[in-house]
Amino acid sequence: MWYFRNPLIVFGDDALEHLREIKGKRALIVTDAVLVKLGFVDKVARELKHAGIEHRVFSEVEPDPSVDTVRKGAQVALEYEPDWLIGLGGGSAMDAAKMIWMLYAQPDTEPYAIVPFQDYDARSKARMICIPTTAGTGSEVTWFMVVTDTVERRKIAVGTPEALPDIAILDFRLVGDMPKGLVADTGMDALTHCVEGFGSTWRTDFTNGPALMAMKLIFKYLKRSYDDASDKEAREHMLNASALASMAWSNGMAGLAHNMGHALGGFFHVTHGKSVGLYLPYNMQYLTEAGAEVFAEAARFIGLKGKTDLELTRGLVSGIKDMARHLGQPSSVKELNIDKAAYEKALPEMVARAIGEASTPTVLRVPDEKDMERMFLYAYEGKTIDF
Repeated sequence: MWYFRNPLIVFGDDALEHLREIKGKRALIVTDAVLVKLGFVDKVARELKHAGIEHRVFSEVEPDPSVDTVRKGAQVALEYEPDWLIGLGGGSAMDAAKMIWMLYAQPDTEPYAIVPFQDYDARSKARMICIPTTAGTGSEVTWFMVVTDTVERRKIAVGTPEALPDIAILDFRLVGDMPKGLVADTGMDALTHCVEGFGSTWRTDFTNGPALMAMKLIFKYLKRSYDDASDKEAREHMLNASALASMAWSNGMAGLAHNMGHALGGFFHVTHGKSVGLYLPYNMQYLTEAGAEVFAEAARFIGLKGKTDLELTRGLVSGIKDMARHLGQPSSVKELNIDKAAYEKALPEMVARAIGEASTPTVLRVPDEKDMERMFLYAYEGKTIDF
């Protein structure tokens, strides 16, 4: 038995105005200080006022939010007693909001211990709305949460279907001012989501559709969105592609690029999208032995040409590399100016963490520790995977 889980998605012109239709008394907006300063919170507050809903703001979410920040936000929720939580921002804000929601419902729960098969009864306390201000993480349509243990320098990925937002509001006006660096990082995150979701052994008819459509949109619009912030069509389609890509991986599974990216980010504080996008081509090269037929199908769908599955797969990898170069993204770990000695020192733990993630058994070719270590090393130097 399989499931395809999804929130209500509100999108298109004036999507934010849907907030006028919700019913309730109090909302806690979970966001970061920058979005407060930029006036994004005011936009949400105005719509809540139309609905007669009071609000309070928790704006202490940092990039890669820490467990301590989430606990602090949960305490605010317990004191304020909202019946809506609103995650406003990128993946960090939305993931923090979802975890705050779980801890609000069950205050004794340890963030690390949130699991899919436990009943948190979250909707007896509040419901959840996620409003992305970046086009890439897709956290608005998933039930996963990633937070950081700052003591162990470790990213913790947990999840429960109860953390799936009730409503996702995709208003492209909120992504119109994204700077180029953020467009690039989040865009590569979205591309990694759809490629890995499509290449998972848990792929189904229901995940394949969103994955392929997201890939097609990203190849058509990401460069445009990066090149011209005033290109509203590109910004809107990238926001939609982000959600579609996350529908694919969250109802299937992610892959090795995410595993390796989480490990790199935990040790060296590289942004999530930059990390996973960097490792994606290397992982695809490794998976080609078992996955050429799968990736060739995706390549054909987005319009690439080739006589064989292997040729098409290589063309797709080449297209992803070209995309990264256009976006000014690194093609090797070395380009991030990470000291090789420090990287090699962290390597045993990074390998263990990457191997230990839940998605490892669902990839098309499951690596052992030796192969995982070699992938990390090849990616550092920018070498083509030949094993």
